[in-house]
Amino acid sequence: MALTDQGLMALTDQGLVRAAKAIALGLGTGFGAIGPGVGVGYLIGKTIEGVSRQPEMRSDLQGMMFLGLALTEAITFYALLMSFVAFFIA
Repeated sequence: MALTDQGLMALTDQGLVRAAKAIALGLGTGFGAIGPGVGVGYLIGKTIEGVSRQPEMRSDLQGMMFLGLALTEAITFYALLMSFVAFFIA
């Protein structure tokens, strides 16, 4: 019984393109999340360091930290969006 008779995807050009797109989607999103992950860790570490040096500045530092977190995490969403564009349009 052939693979196509069992309802499985046959090894065709279209199947290879779909597989390559799926791999590109995963890699693009994964590599796009590495930088923001490092950035978030660095940002929170420096905020903790700043609060330990000047506890009276906690509210100001915390507000700037959350703004930085939002901007840093936006990079991950842009990477995901571009991966979806490459997956569905290319």
